[in-house]
Amino acid sequence: MASLKCSPLLLVLSLLLLVTFSDMAEAYGSRFRPSDCKPRCTYRCSATSHKKPCMFFCLKCCSKCLCVPPGVYGNKQVCPCYNNWKTKEGKPKCP
Repeated sequence: MASLKCSPLLLVLSLLLLVTFSDMAEAYGSRFRPSDCKPRCTYRCSATSHKKPCMFFCLKCCSKCLCVPPGVYGNKQVCPCYNNWKTKEGKPKCP
């Protein structure tokens, strides 16, 4: 009988873990497709006055990393590959 009382609790706990890990996987781009790059880069570069170079490098970074950080600036920690790709001079390659 004790195992029957724990079943609903175990089920709820399992569902919570599943939802948590699926959100984490989505945040790290596991469901990201190459077709998602253009709209996300368009938004990422929407606030800059240098749209062409921003789009060029954003699309290049996105195609390699399959991730674009949220927002128009910053938040690069969400996409480690995007964040860590540097130029020869050691500056960030991805906008």
